[in-house]
Amino acid sequence: MDLRSIIEDIASQADDFLAGATSREQARAGIAELLNADYFQLGPADCKKVTDAVMAILEHEDFFGTEFAGGAFDEDEEA
Repeated sequence: MDLRSIIEDIASQADDFLAGATSREQARAGIAELLNADYFQLGPADCKKVTDAVMAILEHEDFFGTEFAGGAFDEDEEA
């Protein structure tokens, strides 16, 4: 089975099936549910590969938005 096509398919559907997901953990759970429903023939190792790859795509596309990492307003406080 071609994991690349599965990864691309799931990533392209992310806006729909992950609507309302507020965290990466919820996104991973949503991907796992989709894999169990649509790609039940995949083994655990392949499911992990697909999930990790989809999450990497979503991160690259800034699906989760930016998070405050500290220090963004340090210059304002000094002024």
